[in-house]
Amino acid sequence: MSQGETVGSLEESVGYALKRAAAALRGAMDAALRPLELTVPQYACLELLGQRPGLSGADLARGAFVSRQATNGVLRGLEERGLVTRPGAAPHGRALPVELTAAGHELLRSASTAVRAVERRMLEPLGDTGQRRLRRDLAACTAALGERRVEGA
Repeated sequence: MSQGETVGSLEESVGYALKRAAAALRGAMDAALRPLELTVPQYACLELLGQRPGLSGADLARGAFVSRQATNGVLRGLEERGLVTRPGAAPHGRALPVELTAAGHELLRSASTAVRAVERRMLEPLGDTGQRRLRRDLAACTAALGERRVEGA
């Protein structure tokens, strides 16, 4: 019985490099969003709603890569701040469509600008060609593992 190949050196592991990059990005986004009193999951929900109004909580959970329970807490907090609204009853089915308020749109503009500055700083060493290549390569890696694009997110 032969053993399979192991991960080997962490310095050579693509998965470890991706995790380090994701952790660095998350830390920089946390710092950029802190003055706006937003967390990364809150920002993710605002950005998703800004680009796709009317998503349900389940859609937002999938799009923000968090659990439905966590998304419910995020949405409650955003509602309390007057940044999003949800109807009291579903217009059809069980899903409650979430919408940004005027205050939500305004805060989203500031938050999106802050996050874009973080992304620019992260990607600057790659140049335009390298950035396009990175997006293409990451999409190919995602497709190779069979992840499907979330409907509506």
